[in-house]
Amino acid sequence: MSSPILLLFLFLLSHTNCYSPHVNYLIDCGASNQTHLNDGRTFKSDRQTTSLLSTSEYIQASTDSPITITIPPSVPPSSLPLFQTARIFKDESTYTFYISRTGGRIWIRLYFYALPHPPYDLTTASFSVHTNHFVLLSEFSLKNNHHLVFKEYLVSVFDNRFSLKFKPKKNSFAFINAIEVVSAPDTLISDSATAVSPLGEFKGLVQSEYQVMHRVNVGGAIIAPNNDSLSRTWEPDDAYNVNPNRSVNVAVPYKAIKYPQFGDASLIAPSFVYATAAQIKDHKDMQFQSKFNLSWMMNVDSSYSYLIRLHFCDIVSKTLNQLVFNVYINGRVGVPDLNLSSQTKDLATAFYQDLVLNASAVENGYILVQVEPGDLQHGTSNAILNGIEVMKMINSAKSFDGSFSVDGHYRGEHSPHKGAMRKVAFVGLGLAFINLLLLLITCVGMRKGTKTWQVSSSLTWWMIFLFHLRSYSRGNPQRRGSKRFFHFKELQLATNNFDERRVIGVGGFGKVYLGRLREDNMNVAIKRANGGSGQGLNEFRTELDMLSKLRHRHLVSLIGYCDEDSEMILVYEYMANGSFRSHLYGANHLRPLSWQQRLEICIGAARGLYYLHTGAAQSVIHRDVKTTNILLDENYVAKVSDFGLSKTLPNKAYVSTAVKGSFGYLDPEYFRRLQLTQKSDVYSFGVVLLEAVCGKSVIWTCPISMEQVSLVDWAIEQCKRGRVHEVVDPFIVESINPESLKMYLGAAKKCLEDHGVDRPNMGDVLWHLECALQLQEGASHVDAPEYDMSWKNLVWSPQEGQTGNSNVMDNDIDNAADITDVNAALFSQIANLQGR
Repeated sequence: MSSPILLLFLFLLSHTNCYSPHVNYLIDCGASNQTHLNDGRTFKSDRQTTSLLSTSEYIQASTDSPITITIPPSVPPSSLPLFQTARIFKDESTYTFYISRTGGRIWIRLYFYALPHPPYDLTTASFSVHTNHFVLLSEFSLKNNHHLVFKEYLVSVFDNRFSLKFKPKKNSFAFINAIEVVSAPDTLISDSATAVSPLGEFKGLVQSEYQVMHRVNVGGAIIAPNNDSLSRTWEPDDAYNVNPNRSVNVAVPYKAIKYPQFGDASLIAPSFVYATAAQIKDHKDMQFQSKFNLSWMMNVDSSYSYLIRLHFCDIVSKTLNQLVFNVYINGRVGVPDLNLSSQTKDLATAFYQDLVLNASAVENGYILVQVEPGDLQHGTSNAILNGIEVMKMINSAKSFDGSFSVDGHYRGEHSPHKGAMRKVAFVGLGLAFINLLLLLITCVGMRKGTKTWQVSSSLTWWMIFLFHLRSYSRGNPQRRGSKRFFHFKELQLATNNFDERRVIGVGGFGKVYLGRLREDNMNVAIKRANGGSGQGLNEFRTELDMLSKLRHRHLVSLIGYCDEDSEMILVYEYMANGSFRSHLYGANHLRPLSWQQRLEICIGAARGLYYLHTGAAQSVIHRDVKTTNILLDENYVAKVSDFGLSKTLPNKAYVSTAVKGSFGYLDPEYFRRLQLTQKSDVYSFGVVLLEAVCGKSVIWTCPISMEQVSLVDWAIEQCKRGRVHEVVDPFIVESINPESLKMYLGAAKKCLEDHGVDRPNMGDVLWHLECALQLQEGASHVDAPEYDMSWKNLVWSPQEGQTGNSNVMDNDIDNAADITDVNAALFSQIANLQGR
């Protein structure tokens, strides 16, 4: 009987995901006795590890009082006893570990906590930590805080003796609370991945070293080291989920998870990671034109490249091929049309995707991971994510912290060698000479005063020329991402030499032409700068910078650009149905849009703005929201366009800037205080909502008094008098569901509040517009709060117990209190503002 039992035991052992490291040094620095953690690991004491340490002097530090500080999510909770003691080094000190097998990888895990230990204030310590070959920390300090800090690295070993050196800064000291040096599986990092910017294959991962920045269990709780074969900690995604109200967590028993093969595949991530996920909330009720993405944002150092490992497991589908979605990294396509069924051939099966993001694509110190449903007609409108790992890749100086190598030499990419300095000097002299020459030419032109020497034009093109020369001398930084560079001759052919009959739009930047690319056989919109436009230079740069970083279904896509021969041209996807405005006013004999179409267009535009405000790496304020800048493709899908005036919002509530925008759409608070916020876009969008339902221009001339009238003022006045039916476009008034209109106008009213703090954010506006659409489509129940339509009550309040026929057109609002009318004052002061 013992033989079958032994065979069964060996079979089960061979099919577990256990991993036995051949290198396993666990040290509780400063401890007098061994430390047993509740995750099953045992850390050795100072006395047991003195043979590993070479130093002139070290001091044992400890605290008798238990640590009560809140544990950061990235710190293993079970490791709390390790922060009770520390070793303090007054001079350079080295741990030397014997490695039985070289050529593999090891984990280095370092624990830091500035525990109280007079006379040493550990918060003032400044020191570096490095191995024989790699810099882990450079002049590291806890900077007068008492946080628990956990650092984790995955590096290669080349020798039988591996050293970990602590080097205090002059007149300072170093300290460490605990150390792990543990071997890692060779198969943990494969050699190839998908490069994100530009999209393609990346080779050479096995030659790099890594620092783990984030390891996230999406949709689930924390995973402690005892539930991971490699003793890793997986933190929950609560702190990173950008839109938690748009997602819902799902889970299955961890034993239900399958791996593609037995053995090392299960070491990539434990089954607990794949057993939980986040998916789109209410995805079954969503239309394909009503998609949302799920977003997770993580802080990183923008000067490094990153390996991003995403974990997927289809635990939500009932059958195969029901889950197809796109993956984006910082707004760039990472994995298009990911079909988990085609990858795993089964449900509830683990799968991971490695992506590499170059340092040039890490904008503003964030990595944004997004999943969005695909456009396949037979798939569900859903997307999931189970786990995220973000690992910093070591730089050319072989450092994870700065540009100085282990030997102390500067190894940055821009090292100031003498040859480079000579080139900089020559370029500077050349630019100075050209500036002087162009200045003389301009002065001569001013004196001649002939038609061929227009001062404004000369100055404008002088600025453009200098801009391009400066760009060239800096390596042409505006050529970014995967945007295509077009030669001027290509665009001449595409537009029949910019034939005036191909003009489809005119703006402050210049004219927009309909073009057809010969090579791709596709229609495009080509925006060419007007040489005499003083605003063209700044708008060209802003538009190119913005659209190189942004990608969303409801933003117009930038295909490429041309900056050849002093030309500034942007090439966009062609929007076959033109602007929203042209359809509202019946331009070119276009049939007016139905109420449901208008709702769907407003919802699409709101999604685009919501993405700008919250989904991009840094919040973007459009600053010129209007119906002219909402374009419609062949299927009437709305896309926000024209980012020439856009601004990125720093880590504060507003940015101070001069007033720019379009008449009738300007936020009065922005006009008064010169402080631009996201709520400025919300106000402009509120004007768009009124324009959509009224079918009237935002400013028109009253035939009786010949005075300019604001649509906002007129609509508010009509509603205050109970004449809501006079506000609605006669073409759609008979087809509107009263409850839908009530929800819609309530959203518009809140957008148009005088003070930005009283306005909702774009996510809330979007939610109510979707409710209005459901009400219009005859939904039996909409479980969402409403805006109060009473002009007297200016607070956001749910309407409870609504029954019967509540017709908004018959609402009694005659007794409504007056609201402050700032719009008349605004339009009277706006005479000196340059419109677009």
